[in-house]
Amino acid sequence: MSRSQEDPALSGDGRLLAVITQLQGRPTVRLRGVDGSDKPVPQLRRHQPHSSPSLSWNGRYLALITQRGQRRLAVILDRLNGRLHPLPLPGGRDPVRLSLAPDARRLALQVADQGQWRVEVLDLSDLLEPDRAAGQALTTAPLEGTQ
Repeated sequence: MSRSQEDPALSGDGRLLAVITQLQGRPTVRLRGVDGSDKPVPQLRRHQPHSSPSLSWNGRYLALITQRGQRRLAVILDRLNGRLHPLPLPGGRDPVRLSLAPDARRLALQVADQGQWRVEVLDLSDLLEPDRAAGQALTTAPLEGTQ
């Protein structure tokens, strides 16, 4: 039996696909490898419904919108350590859609604020380690006095 799938997001390296499917009548994110194998995300079961999935380069981070009561929340799941990071938005703004940068250093959010839609970019560099492509070196500024 074929399941309805929508809102696809592909990791930067092309190895993981996140889609929204219906599970017991609720929109739920499903993560799978390109070989078709399911990649469980049990940390998200209590945080349904889901929408707007986005994956980092290697798929370490999965960003999406969940709902708690009547409130919509942007969250990021670190699949490496299983931690779920809720991203509180000031001023009671509700996330509508999101897009995670491939290195997971920034998150673009479309938000609803008093009847207006806006796009905000959040800096995640203090929250998450970068998810870089294989072989991509970290670029750091040289220390003062070194060459």
